[in-house]
Amino acid sequence: MVSSFSLVTRTTVPVEQLFDASLSIDEHVASMRQSSERAIGGVTGGSIGLGETVTWRARHFGVWFTMTTQITSLDRPDRFVDEQTSGPFRSFRHEHSFGRDGEITVMVDTLTIGSPIFGRLAERTALVPYLRRLIRNRNRHLVAVLEEATGTP
Repeated sequence: MVSSFSLVTRTTVPVEQLFDASLSIDEHVASMRQSSERAIGGVTGGSIGLGETVTWRARHFGVWFTMTTQITSLDRPDRFVDEQTSGPFRSFRHEHSFGRDGEITVMVDTLTIGSPIFGRLAERTALVPYLRRLIRNRNRHLVAVLEEATGTP
């Protein structure tokens, strides 16, 4: 079974800057301090690109996990996709889409996950809300860093 959800983030930060920051390993690590997440293999700093991988090590639900993801699609500044190549999920796909609504940048994160550990009920009641919080916190971090750097409100 798989679960899917989308999260929409709206900001005045320019779309190109938000796209580039979303590919930053360093900003991802900074946004995930609460889970002690760090990059331990592949691209471990700077920006990740098409076909490249990163191996993450993080503590979630009190358990240490290791997961390798690959950028499988990249069309700057509109969209990129990262997918798990090894790790705790039966499947993990994160699509990042970027667009404009007038002067507003709209970022949509769509996650599709399948976990062999959790059943469908546990995915929906525990895992999806947890991932939704992680992504929301990550996006708040990215927007705050970019607003500070560019002086945009």
